[in-house]
Amino acid sequence: MTIPVRLAFTPFLLSRPLYSGRAWLKILFLASGIFWGRDNTVRAELGLASPFTDHLVLQRELPVPVWGKALPGEQVEVRFDGNTFGTTADVSGAWRVDLPAMTASAKGRELVVIGSQTKAPIKLSDVLVGEVWLCSGQSNMDFTVARTEKFYFAGVANEAEEVAAANHPLIRMFTGEWRKSAVPVERVGGAWQVCTPETARDFSAIGYFFARRLRQELDVPVGIVKLTFGASCAQAWVRREPMAADPRTAAELAKFDAELAAYGADTAKRAKYDADRAAWEAAAADAKAKGAKPPRAPRNPDPEQDQHNPTVMFNGMVAPVIPYAVRGVLWYQGESITGPRELFPVWNELLIRDWRSLWGRELPFYFVQLAAYGGKGDIAGTRAMQARALELPATGMAVAIDVGDRDNVHPKNKQAVADRLARLALARTYGRDVVDTGPEPVSARAASDGAVEVAFKSNAGALRAAGGAPGGFELAGADGKFVAASGTLAGDTVKLRAEGMVAPRRVRYAWANYPDAANLANAEGLPAAPFLIEVSP
Repeated sequence: MTIPVRLAFTPFLLSRPLYSGRAWLKILFLASGIFWGRDNTVRAELGLASPFTDHLVLQRELPVPVWGKALPGEQVEVRFDGNTFGTTADVSGAWRVDLPAMTASAKGRELVVIGSQTKAPIKLSDVLVGEVWLCSGQSNMDFTVARTEKFYFAGVANEAEEVAAANHPLIRMFTGEWRKSAVPVERVGGAWQVCTPETARDFSAIGYFFARRLRQELDVPVGIVKLTFGASCAQAWVRREPMAADPRTAAELAKFDAELAAYGADTAKRAKYDADRAAWEAAAADAKAKGAKPPRAPRNPDPEQDQHNPTVMFNGMVAPVIPYAVRGVLWYQGESITGPRELFPVWNELLIRDWRSLWGRELPFYFVQLAAYGGKGDIAGTRAMQARALELPATGMAVAIDVGDRDNVHPKNKQAVADRLARLALARTYGRDVVDTGPEPVSARAASDGAVEVAFKSNAGALRAAGGAPGGFELAGADGKFVAASGTLAGDTVKLRAEGMVAPRRVRYAWANYPDAANLANAEGLPAAPFLIEVSP
């Protein structure tokens, strides 16, 4: 059954700049909150939100929202585990119930949704209760366990062995289909998959290995919600409202709005892209028929389809899954940064604060610092900007400086990265006695002989340096010029000196795109993060 759309101007629409042509119509349909299909009708059948499919995992020990669409005013019942919860769809057809906090259960059960004006109920099978984490970011989080046609850059170390062993029926993953939008949408494609050697090939590698460690340690089902897109910038995952309200970022949002308006008015540009796209599709089909490599697709000039632009990934992929109950967030992003570069830590701050506000609690937020990579640009500086997120509560940083690849921005040792994220979760979220970080500097003091003694927070025993002496350290004097320093270990202290330097002022460690000499770790093998500190007299 369908009912006609009644277009109405909303405060949201009136607050946005004027658009023209196709862009305006698209925004009008989407922002009205009632566009569900490609036709101009609202689908009135009883429906569940995107994350609710067979094989899903519900979060234990927290209230669990279940929501969807129905006819306006329709009575809706949700039945699970012998309990029934009722509500009434509002004037737009939206409904929601909150299941009470539940204990973990590895027994697959049925979740049923019944509408008073709908003949057939919705029945979801094999529903588990356990731990659920949201994984998001760009390509290194998108990176799959196996190399596939879609993920040609992926495939972990020991891929064949890992795939063959991936038989874990109590691990599931929801992989959101790629989607970008200038305004929030209601649905994102995807379905929960049970972990088998066949399905795990397409799982986020970090998400899968993280889930596997949690499954082993906690002995409960584990679900991963994967919302990722390669080369996406941090601002693409941030909601409009906090961006507009922050004077540091409002100008970037206004620039994006202007680009949208200009593209909507440029019929010639849109027509040219449509023609180029049609020509490419024909050429690609011809190449495929001949077994040849297809040509590169033309770049879409629509600002809405650019993953570097503000809001587009949040609107297309995150908005449809809020407020699905999750324990916390895993984040891997930083390879793609657009100007102004100094806004990068601001985007991270806005994202963390706003996602927490949308989920209504202080979600643990654990992120990966960029691995060693020999590419161009100030990667070392990016790592320092990433670390600023640690100033926010309930955050943690997995250091990957030792598991990078000089020639590949997508290193294949995702097992180590996931293990470090899992350590953070186990120690800080679940209260387990687990070492979760490498050595952390607490002070740097000048010694009487011109050396510098850097003291580290004690964890997992005395410091370690692969190959013997600690490397990757540099000292700078009053002129600010850093030079390589030699070092020795003594318990939790590294003693450094640089030839010809009698009054060091600053110390830095692993401060290079690919700091191959950096080798400081603890007894658990967890590496020290890059750092820069002042020397005290």
